Amino acid sequence: MLLLYGATGYTGQLILTECLARGIRPIVAGRNADALRALAAPHGLEVRAFDLRGDIPLQGVQAVLHAAGPFFRTSRPMVAACLAQRVHYLDITGEIAVFEACRAQHDAARAAGIVLLPGTGFDVVPTDCLAARLAEALPDASLLELAFAGGGGFSRGTLKTMLLGAGEGGAIRSGGRITRVPAAWRTQRIPFRDKARDAITIPWGDVSTAHWSTGIPDIHTYLAMPRRAQRAVRLQRLLAPLLRTRVARRWLERRADAVPPGPGAEVRATARMQVWGRVTHADGRVLEGTAVVPEGYRFTAMAAVTCAHRVLTAAPAAGYHTPSSAFGAEFLETLPECDVALGATHTAPPP
Repeated sequence: MLLLYGATGYTGQLILTECLARGIRPIVAGRNADALRALAAPHGLEVRAFDLRGDIPLQGVQAVLHAAGPFFRTSRPMVAACLAQRVHYLDITGEIAVFEACRAQHDAARAAGIVLLPGTGFDVVPTDCLAARLAEALPDASLLELAFAGGGGFSRGTLKTMLLGAGEGGAIRSGGRITRVPAAWRTQRIPFRDKARDAITIPWGDVSTAHWSTGIPDIHTYLAMPRRAQRAVRLQRLLAPLLRTRVARRWLERRADAVPPGPGAEVRATARMQVWGRVTHADGRVLEGTAVVPEGYRFTAMAAVTCAHRVLTAAPAAGYHTPSSAFGAEFLETLPECDVALGATHTAPPP
């Protein structure tokens, strides 16, 4: 049995719709009992209303798909409950701190015989699988660069997570260690499959996960955005101390709560996400690749439900996993409307 926590949220409802379309009838869970009952009644689903600050009832549950962010606040108690009650844990986070916290529980998960699989949506399935494919094709690479573009906007939950992290700056992996860097630390022109775009470094989840998936010691992640938006991100360097204050964080949360819940149905149906990756070997050899997938929230629902179904029916070895370590580097290519293309290895010109 699958328990979907955060079922009444924007992405949670998309996941529920995907579950029902595949004949999966999860327990719908979250904090608001009335909202849960209204969501579950048309489908005759079981409801469990509970707060993560108290007892977390997972009796009869084989796996939890956790969709209630911001995950830096909500994942720890749910992971602890899954470890204690021997229930598989999956979520849709893209937060580096959450990936690192889950990875730190690898031995505990192995001992409990469960899988810890955070990041089963657009954060980070496409980038993780592309990274793994590139690393397989050019072994022992020393630098991995990943970038993405496209989509139709952010949900309230995603926006809230981004705003609350605005005061923390950026992050890369250097020499195998996660290192803080200024916001928009580096800019690069990225040759996505449809067209080239300017992009800036952001603290994307692959800074954590791709090292586990590939072993590559240096990892940089980029988001394509217009120059005006890039300037706004760089302004965070000056405002960082203010953005970390409690008053500012509360104000940012209120701003996020006031925006529309997320992209509309037409955008989800038509938008595409562009993904690019490059690995560089110390000897100068370089390999690039691209992927194209559906709009991010539609992709998240599809990928998260697929991951949950696989864990329920044929779970990988117990312990912490990334999508590619759980299901293989080709996992992305098994999903509808997704494809990966790798170029030819070549030697980079001298800087």
